[in-house]
Parts: sequence; C-alpha cells; structure tokens
Amino acid sequence: MNKFNPMKLMLSKWTAVQPKNREKHFIVTELIRDEQENIIACQIEAVVTGKSSTIDWVMLKDSRIWSMGWN
Repeated sequence: MNKFNPMKLMLSKWTAVQPKNREKHFIVTELIRDEQENIIACQIEAVVTGKSSTIDWVMLKDSRIWSMGWN
C-alpha cells in the first residue's frame, strides 16, 4: 500500500505497474473536491500521450496498480 498525504497529490508523479498503450508515467493535474472541500477524485495525465482521465484518488494507494514517482 502506498502511503501519502492526499493534500500533496497535486502535481505528484505516478507509474502504472501494468502500463497500457505506452502510458506508464502519469502526473496528477487536478484535484476534484466536494462541497466540504474533501478530495473525491483526481485527474491524471499520461506523460507520453497527454491523455487525461479521472480516477478515484484512493486507487493511488493500491501498490498493485500504482507506484509512487517515475520508475
């Protein structure tokens, strides 16, 4: 399990453990918050392709899917 402070997610770097479509390295470009300012999701952008997707930020804690930093 990856441990991190969710308030420091913005612009953090992540590596997909099982890359798809040459998309291995990602950067968090936006934090999506609810009315109480709690983070509910984040937008990640693939470095190589520039493709953006929105994921549940809790998924980044799963070390079977994501690795912290660019490995």
